[in-house]
Amino acid sequence: MPISRSHFGRKHLAVLCLLLFSATLFGSVSLHAQEIELTLDPARTEIHYTLGATAHTVHGTFQLKSGTVHFDPATGKVSGSIVVDATSGKSGNDGRDAKMHREILESQKYPEIVFTPQQVKGTVNPQGSSQVDVSGTFRLHGGDHDFTMPITIQLGGSEATATTRFSIPYEKWGLKNPNTFILRVKDTVDIDIHTLAHIAPPLS
Repeated sequence: MPISRSHFGRKHLAVLCLLLFSATLFGSVSLHAQEIELTLDPARTEIHYTLGATAHTVHGTFQLKSGTVHFDPATGKVSGSIVVDATSGKSGNDGRDAKMHREILESQKYPEIVFTPQQVKGTVNPQGSSQVDVSGTFRLHGGDHDFTMPITIQLGGSEATATTRFSIPYEKWGLKNPNTFILRVKDTVDIDIHTLAHIAPPLS
């Protein structure tokens, strides 16, 4: 049966429409998968530290100063910075805290603790929970250190939550160990962080 010119044209028009629709669909997905910005909320961020000692374990907190992260899901590249107020460190003991700020952190001289993320290893799901490793530079007491932290992140809509737990070898990084003749403390400090971030543009 011969194919009419109009039938031939309709078939090609249908194929062309399908291709254009596919290009539009995948183009929008690609655009949506491009860089997103996460702004951490200081009021909804908790930073806890734990320092083991012979007499008792010291627990304390720090306050987030600011945090903005730009993330490209296609490449895993990250930029931005997360800034903690070093002067906000508290353990519930004024004398101990004064010594920490004066002799250990020297927080008047080094008022900020900064993590600069660079790369995400692992898959970040657009919805639900993901387990990833984030590598970057950790600045503490004026020194920069390569560092990788494990993070559990959950994205959804206009918000994301993230939790992480890691240890900092503060003595190896050049900070003074507060050991005394009686009190012996660990040379690492454990950090627990839970934060909420606002996502732009919101994920659909």
